[in-house]
Amino acid sequence: MSHFKIEFKAVARKSLERLEKQDQLRIYAAIELLGDNPRPPLAVKIKGSDYFRVRVGDYRILYSIDSGRLIILIIDLGHRREIYRSVN
Repeated sequence: MSHFKIEFKAVARKSLERLEKQDQLRIYAAIELLGDNPRPPLAVKIKGSDYFRVRVGDYRILYSIDSGRLIILIIDLGHRREIYRSVN
C-alpha cells in the first residue's frame, strides 16, 4: 500500500495549535496513521460532502482523500460539538 502525504489547510493547523499538548499528540498520531490507511475501519464518510471523519476521543478530524495524487488533506479538526459547522 502506498503512503499518502499529509497536508493541512491553514484552519486545521490553527485548530491543532490551539489544543492542549496532550490532545495535539493524540490527534497527530491519528493523522499519521491516515497516511498508511486513509480509510480505517472507524472512518465515516460525511453525508452531503466528499469528506471523511475519524474520532479521537471527543475530537473529530475532517479530511479529504486525493487517491490520484496520494494526498490526504486535513480540512479541519476540533471538538465534536463544533466541528461539523465547518462542513456546511
